[in-house]
Amino acid sequence: MSESDPFQTLASHIAYQNPWITVEHQDVLRPDGKPGIYGIVRFTNRAVGVLPIDDTGHVWMVGQYRRPVEAWSWEMPEGGVPYAEDLEAGALRELEEEVGIRAKTLIKVLDMDLSNSVSDETAICFVAYGLSRGTLAPEGTEVLTIKQLHFTDLLADVEAGKIRDALTVATVYRTYHLAMTNQLPAALTKKLLAHPDGD
Repeated sequence: MSESDPFQTLASHIAYQNPWITVEHQDVLRPDGKPGIYGIVRFTNRAVGVLPIDDTGHVWMVGQYRRPVEAWSWEMPEGGVPYAEDLEAGALRELEEEVGIRAKTLIKVLDMDLSNSVSDETAICFVAYGLSRGTLAPEGTEVLTIKQLHFTDLLADVEAGKIRDALTVATVYRTYHLAMTNQLPAALTKKLLAHPDGD
């Protein structure tokens, strides 16, 4: 088994570019030896997601309309961090901008590739706790709604398919796994898994 690239690039050029993405068109020889094309979307920033959990096990969530899928989406706070910026500093910045919350502690729970057949976008996701009030400062392109719900309710919404955002779904399941296998601080795990209503 070879792990090398089975495509041969004959020529490439930038088909489109803006401050966030570059679309690269490639003329290639396919693995079967026939000529073909390949399109790659290259991202300027790394995607980050932060699951902020307060002292009662409630999670701060962001709701917004997502134009590519033409639908409303509930998500954890997310954004882009330039490669020149410290990753954790960027994650904390996005958290404060979107929900007006600061966090004392971040735990990295995921590092993954997104849509890796057409894109080089990576995502790094964190759990945040030790929360305090900060300054809400959404970008001019964002119209956000904020709500809180307990982690167990968020998990139920993910399992029911009510939440579809990939970073949020993956981070919620990963956080639940870490809690169930005692890989998170015990006090945080207790808050996550114990619903305040006793459900």
